[in-house]
Amino acid sequence: MKRLTIIDISSRKNSVPLVVLTAYSAPQARLFDPYVDILLVGDSLGMVLYGMDSTLGVTTEMMIAHGRAVVKASQKSLVVVDLPFGSYQASKEQAFETAARIMAKTGCNAVKLEGGVEMAETVKFLTLRGIPVMGHVGLKPQSVNAIGGYRTQGKNEIEAAAIFADAKAIEQAGAFSLVIEGVIEEVAKNLTLNLTIPTIGIGASPNCDGQVLVSEDMLGLSGGYIPRFVKRYAELAGATEAAVRQYADEVRARKFPSAKYCYPYKQD
Repeated sequence: MKRLTIIDISSRKNSVPLVVLTAYSAPQARLFDPYVDILLVGDSLGMVLYGMDSTLGVTTEMMIAHGRAVVKASQKSLVVVDLPFGSYQASKEQAFETAARIMAKTGCNAVKLEGGVEMAETVKFLTLRGIPVMGHVGLKPQSVNAIGGYRTQGKNEIEAAAIFADAKAIEQAGAFSLVIEGVIEEVAKNLTLNLTIPTIGIGASPNCDGQVLVSEDMLGLSGGYIPRFVKRYAELAGATEAAVRQYADEVRARKFPSAKYCYPYKQD
């Protein structure tokens, strides 16, 4: 099966919406791959898998380990890996070194980085050197401390203008697509209409060229606060807990393993 390319993704502007999900493991990648266009190995894995309070503690080594697993277990989807906080902001040269290492070690098809006008030069530097980049504007989790928490962006004209400037700068720098997160719907819609590259919304607008969700959120496996933009397509946490409870009960009652699950002695 031929894997999708950035050209395939770019051609979906104003076409059939792109389906994007986060994936952090080989089992997830195998299950999601037939149905999605992009598998995003997001730095959200720090919070989802490692119990961190934010994405800021995620390392390049973590992204490589999880990215490699997702690439190996998928065949069709384009695989994008996030550049973690602190691995690309210092300079465009640092960004290239990190991105090149991640791509070489994982076999992924592209990287994603957060930022707008201030990161445009870096995005251009990467794309001119053969590293496809997915941008990310609006609510930027890696900047959560600077923006005062996880709050909706674009609520006034000043914020909306800044997001628009960020998006245009990243587009002009050569990014092949753009994630728009946590932005007022009209702002996201306006961006989509004014950009030539596909937009991928998360807490943005149905008018975006695609949508992305954290897989654990949409499967009902994450606890705590659930953002307004998350639709639960399943409640797997309850089913998982019930299965573990039944297993524990059967082990303690010596009901498992029964003869069906043992290897009987056979005399030659």
